[in-house]
Amino acid sequence: MGSPAVTEHDPARVGTVLNRLARDSRRAANITHVESVPARRGQPAAWPEWADPLLVSRLRAAGIEQPWTHQVEAARAAHEGRGVVLATGTASGKSVGYLLPVLTRLLAEPSSRAIYLAPTKALANDQLRSVRSLMLTGVRASTYDGDTPGPEREWVRAHATFVLTNPDMLHRGILPAHRRWAPFLRGLRFVIVDECHGYRGVFGAHVAQILRRLRRVCARYGTRPVFVLASATVADPGLSASRLTGVDVDVVDADASPRGPMDFALYEPPLLGVRAGRPSTPADGTEVGGPDVGGPDVDGAGVDGAGAPVPHGENDAPVRRAATAESADLLADLVAEGVRTLVFVRSRRAAEVVAAAARRGLGEAAPELVERVAAYRAGYLPEERRSLEGRLRTGELLGVAATSALELGVDISGLDATVIAGFPGTLASLWQQAGRAGRTGQAALAVLVARDDPLDTYLVHHPEAVFGRPIEASVFDPDNPYVLMPHLECAASELPLTEDDLELFGPGARAAVDDLVRRGRLRRRPTGWFWTQRHRPDVDIRGVGGPPVRIVETATGRLLGTVDAATSHSTVHAGAVYLHQGASFIVNELDLDDAVAFVDAATPDWTTVAREHTDIRVVESTRSARFADVEIHLGTVEVTNQVIAFQRRRLTTGEVLGQEPLDLPPRQLRTRAVWYTVTDELLAAAQIEPADVPGAVHAAEHAAIGLLPLFATCDRWDIGGVSTDLHPDTGRTSVFVYDGHAGGAGFAERGFLRVANWLRATRDAVAACECPAGCPSCVQSPKCGNGNEPLEKAAAVRLLDAVLAAVDGDPADPPSPRRE
Repeated sequence: MGSPAVTEHDPARVGTVLNRLARDSRRAANITHVESVPARRGQPAAWPEWADPLLVSRLRAAGIEQPWTHQVEAARAAHEGRGVVLATGTASGKSVGYLLPVLTRLLAEPSSRAIYLAPTKALANDQLRSVRSLMLTGVRASTYDGDTPGPEREWVRAHATFVLTNPDMLHRGILPAHRRWAPFLRGLRFVIVDECHGYRGVFGAHVAQILRRLRRVCARYGTRPVFVLASATVADPGLSASRLTGVDVDVVDADASPRGPMDFALYEPPLLGVRAGRPSTPADGTEVGGPDVGGPDVDGAGVDGAGAPVPHGENDAPVRRAATAESADLLADLVAEGVRTLVFVRSRRAAEVVAAAARRGLGEAAPELVERVAAYRAGYLPEERRSLEGRLRTGELLGVAATSALELGVDISGLDATVIAGFPGTLASLWQQAGRAGRTGQAALAVLVARDDPLDTYLVHHPEAVFGRPIEASVFDPDNPYVLMPHLECAASELPLTEDDLELFGPGARAAVDDLVRRGRLRRRPTGWFWTQRHRPDVDIRGVGGPPVRIVETATGRLLGTVDAATSHSTVHAGAVYLHQGASFIVNELDLDDAVAFVDAATPDWTTVAREHTDIRVVESTRSARFADVEIHLGTVEVTNQVIAFQRRRLTTGEVLGQEPLDLPPRQLRTRAVWYTVTDELLAAAQIEPADVPGAVHAAEHAAIGLLPLFATCDRWDIGGVSTDLHPDTGRTSVFVYDGHAGGAGFAERGFLRVANWLRATRDAVAACECPAGCPSCVQSPKCGNGNEPLEKAAAVRLLDAVLAAVDGDPADPPSPRRE
């Protein structure tokens, strides 16, 4: 919570570990770059005169002798009634910046109230612990979320002065019941929006509309709360915060907190068959993993220690050892050295796999440490999450494999190292995750372990793209009609909409309201627009497409956890392997009607990967750029996607054991896409034979999807793509990349506006890969529905060269950059 001075700490332990990694013959060649981030001295300031003396004394007792200048600047703006965004680095003490004015006001005016919004329950509970540790009897703080028991909810509404919740509960539990919250809302003076950089894409658009609904309801109760936002370092935080809240805000982004030194290593796992090493650890099911093996045999295939041939990936492509496998080894090594370590992974399954693999490694080297390693992820029951958070905070756990649920500002001091298994999608998230180590000022180590993915490969070989680039801006579109219209329905069900309300909801509100009236969802009366249905609107702000699917053990009826509806077809289909706290299960039935998957305990030596088929139809091109033999478009498309089969892959090698069909219903998505088309003349000039065109565009599509996150604040799994040698709607060879959310999330538009830089980086990443014919590091995709076939790597490079040559010429109708 605070900003204590840099503590004296012997950096030898972390530094020695890094030096040993660099000297280790098994790993030295895998470290592509080490960036030394220097320590920084803090810039303290005096406590503001207006700050409550008791609060100041309690903060001092907590170890905060003086605030940093950025904390005082943000606190002053909020105290004076101005909205403010505090955008500074991890562990910079942002919470003091917003708690100082908020708690001072609550102590001075017993009728005042405040709401704190966090994207996760873990973060809200951590902030509650911090506030209660100050022992301010004049502040009645409590969480209000899905885990809050019914009787306690009534107490919170009636008595709490500081409510810590999340956008989901504000949307579903507070705003629809605003009349029961009337006394609280009449006293609402501050709204704190923590970790606001995480509100991006469609989720960010939903949260933006929820905050507008909150402002509207507050206005009816006579209040205009001050918005105080906290963010990681991002580009243009003022613009992002204003788009999120709809109000102007001051910007405080000069970080005055001290920081200990950090060594940040970029690490690329080896190609299988390149080096000798330890026995293999499993992959997470989305990456192909395998054992460390000896050198190549006479025909170029690797052999393992027993002389057996090393399996290759799909279409005989070379395979790198999985980032999860390498990260598990690093976790075991670091824990064995007494280095408190957090490993960030991309999926729930990966968290389980990395923790289990690290425990197995420690079982051989340091069995007394096995129980001090665990997984942490969404989907656990509340009591499991609380127990893990407590054990991590106290140091009982030395190593944790976690999803991004622990990326956010949960106050876990004393961590020495972070291992990031795969680029997390944005530089903001990368630095947020790396910054979890060294929070108390000690020397720290961060390691980015590259996945077998074009973007990860590009980054570890281009350190200037990691350490020399500004952080991205948050990308979201509050005017997305697929987001705006449902929230107008929600607003009308809370209070009838008026003409004055429409301006609050943005320029698209009038057309959206008229459309809702035509569809019978709203009714126009002299006093405004009224909700016509008897039930409340059902709006899914996380974009998961329905209620979560429960995972139930068939033999016992025990609820193991949940998965999002949007991912259920690919993760808990019949025959899928499901992992929970180190135990494995096989799904025997997915009941889509009741949203439940039934599983049986099992210990297979294989994992499963879903296969999908996707079609795309052009609805409308809204912007275009025309060049010689190349057209680039941005517009609306309709995507039809269906999970059609799944593969079984051996855990230890990634070898494909077989494929089985699935009978699941297709899903349709209307969204935004960027696409380019090329003429037959360009293909001929690029010396691409007709038979090679499908493989060339398919490879270029995969690589473009992999590199778009470098230019848009997104993740590879937020977007999708389709390529074809002749698309019926364009009449040309075409490559599409689309937003994976209804109505679009702004990612395709970013690609359109930066198309030349995006495609140039795509071309460079493919050309630089050392594989001969294509691999997951360049043109293969982990989610390809066609089994990564056909792919023509060399032809893709020639295609991209030809497209770039045309784009770099004089366009007839170029895309016009604009401030977003």
